Amino acid sequence: MIAIDNILVSDEIIKEQFVCDLSKCKGACCVDGDAGAPLAKEELDKINEVYDTVLPYLNEESKKELERQGRYVYDKEFGWVTPTIESKVCVYGIKDENGIVKCGIEQAYLDGKVKWKKPISCHLFPVIVKSSKHSDNIYVNYEPREDNCKAACALGKKLKVPVYVFLKESLIRRFGQKFYKALEATAAHLNKK
Repeated sequence: MIAIDNILVSDEIIKEQFVCDLSKCKGACCVDGDAGAPLAKEELDKINEVYDTVLPYLNEESKKELERQGRYVYDKEFGWVTPTIESKVCVYGIKDENGIVKCGIEQAYLDGKVKWKKPISCHLFPVIVKSSKHSDNIYVNYEPREDNCKAACALGKKLKVPVYVFLKESLIRRFGQKFYKALEATAAHLNKK
């Protein structure tokens, strides 16, 4: 475990290698799970801000579910999450011409229509962030899905890309540049051993 202030990072984030291989998994992280994507409280406002712009990107089934469930829902186990269709695909998921599920919010961002990329939990995957219930500690763990992420783990090893390097943008977005520089320095130090 690596401690950077109150952020406790699992060693696997430095030791393991990972690069998403969407051509193989088809965006399974947007489809598979016990609930939709976890949302931080401040992200509820972000969804409200981008909603009207993102709506045209979504298919009719997603639009109907959003009308029925709302823009986000509260799950007893996970807190605020994105709604899903039949407890599977995220309502904000869109399929491209290759059958790959991608984020409609992110597509609007890439098209320059909104300034918010997507929920941070999605951007950080396969890293899961949890706050301690009894202290101000934050736990940052590497948790790839056993079946869905096999191709990403293999591609990461082939390309020799550590998890923290693959997730540089999202880790900086969540924890800041200072944290990332400390993580990078720790990785460099541990890799010298």
